[in-house]
Amino acid sequence: MQTLNVALGERAYPIHIGRGLLDRADLILPHLKTKRVAIVTNEVVGPLYLARLCHGLAQAGVRSCAVVLPDGEAHKGWSTLNLIFDTLLAERCERSTTLIALGGGVVGDMGGFAAACYQRGMPFIQIPTTLLAQVDSSVGGKTAINHPLGKNMIGAFYQPRLVLADLDTLDTLPDRELSAGLAEVIKYGLIRDPEFLAWLEANLERLVARDTDALAFAVERSCRNKAAVVAADETEQGERALLNLGHTFGHAIETGLGYGEWLHGEAVAAGTMMAAELSRRLGWLDAAAVARIEVLFERARLPVWGAPLGVERYVELMAHDKKVEAGKLRLVLLRELGRAVMHGEAPAGEIAAAIEARCR
Repeated sequence: MQTLNVALGERAYPIHIGRGLLDRADLILPHLKTKRVAIVTNEVVGPLYLARLCHGLAQAGVRSCAVVLPDGEAHKGWSTLNLIFDTLLAERCERSTTLIALGGGVVGDMGGFAAACYQRGMPFIQIPTTLLAQVDSSVGGKTAINHPLGKNMIGAFYQPRLVLADLDTLDTLPDRELSAGLAEVIKYGLIRDPEFLAWLEANLERLVARDTDALAFAVERSCRNKAAVVAADETEQGERALLNLGHTFGHAIETGLGYGEWLHGEAVAAGTMMAAELSRRLGWLDAAAVARIEVLFERARLPVWGAPLGVERYVELMAHDKKVEAGKLRLVLLRELGRAVMHGEAPAGEIAAAIEARCR
């Protein structure tokens, strides 16, 4: 097991990464206010891991109740969120009860948002079971639900007390979900870690083949990058926004097609190619650098062309992005491979041209 720390002063918390951690109730106990938890999971993850987690907690004297949500991004809204509140209230959960999110990014986002709201805040633990959640969404305290006009537009910054990333859960992850997670892994290399980018170029096939050591290294390196950024900029006032490379374009794809048609990581990959193309048009990347990114995503079995929504629709949806400031769209772009910047001065014509160039 490897342990990292998200340095947030009195709200600092550990990230444990390893195998067999679902059975380690001793890692969870120090972070509980009382020996009572409410577990939020979904109909796919629940049958795989819920009983195992509950059994380990019960042996440690912890009482648990559970709510099993429908699976998928299409259900990440108010009505599903209320299923969590219904259970918390029916079970008479208290402010001291700890909510544990057992699942991927949707479960973690919704569980965290529910924890932030219920009785104005209850303790919260993340147990991510997908690669995307382990390397990105479980770390940093971003919680949210979707709105028909925009993804993750309603939420709160609410930090967990613990992130427990059991690599064994990746063994049951479908290939498509694994690839979606690799989009976020590649992102860290592109925005701030050129050495990791070089490692990914040399080891991508090992990750796709689920090589144990390669996955452990990629998860640890990604979490180390995420933890450092979150510690420096918890509420995304500056550097943390760089973690959204490709997301503004990608969120437009997810919203425009309907939540769940593309996985989040798939949309981020195509969106990153649009950001790379715009960076090329601004004179920051050359064609060879854009091609390196494209090849890496293709090797990860990810889309490199955007959905054919039409430029006007992309622009309309991107106008709802959280990085819009004073009416101006700010985009995360690449000055070079391994160095991202926030840029709010890209000409509208170049943005449109980049979108058009990367859609088929």
